[in-house]
Amino acid sequence: MIDVAAFDRLGRFENDWLTARHHFSFGSYYDPARSGVGPLIVWNDDRIAAGTGFDLHGHRDMEIITYVRSGAITHKDHLGNEGRTEAGDVQVMTAGKGIMHSEFNREDEETTLFQIWIRPAVQNLTPGWDQNRFPKTGRSGVLVPLASGRRQHEGALKIHQDAALLGATLSKGQSLRYGLGSDRQGYLVAATGALTVNGTAVGARDGATITAENSLLLEASEESEILLADLPIE
Repeated sequence: MIDVAAFDRLGRFENDWLTARHHFSFGSYYDPARSGVGPLIVWNDDRIAAGTGFDLHGHRDMEIITYVRSGAITHKDHLGNEGRTEAGDVQVMTAGKGIMHSEFNREDEETTLFQIWIRPAVQNLTPGWDQNRFPKTGRSGVLVPLASGRRQHEGALKIHQDAALLGATLSKGQSLRYGLGSDRQGYLVAATGALTVNGTAVGARDGATITAENSLLLEASEESEILLADLPIE
């Protein structure tokens, strides 16, 4: 089964520097029918104005993945980690037993990104932060693990959960298959473009919840940039 939440149905937040769309209940947006998929509990679609960002604040017991779609975001935390993550690249923060950090768009242009929160399998982990470059040229026609806690995903940024975030790019008319498995579930978002998933249409920035689908056939009706969260059933 594939259930698609259209972009214009997502939760909304907007102020003078941030425009956000919430795939799941978050902040002042609450929908009891959209509380997450397994350990995936947040997927925020953020647009951050130039020279602005999130002041110092805290998290705990969460794996927070940031996928930058355009521009760049600069992270700084109380552990001394600091880094700039550019479009197409990924950062992962293990909040663990507690971390304080800020995230700012220090660019001269708007930054757009997805921020994805996954509950870890273990609480009170040692907090940490990491980032890596994942060139889009290396993702053409294939789902590449970007962040994962699964043993088979070498080269992916580490998260502490039996879950993975994978990314691919597809040209118009291109397709790929992915073996999800009947004992797993997924959440798919096209950052750009449009495609079908086992015949079901998914538009740009829509969210598709995937259950009871052993194998996925992704077919691009437009040039597309795709993210898929492969998740355990809880």
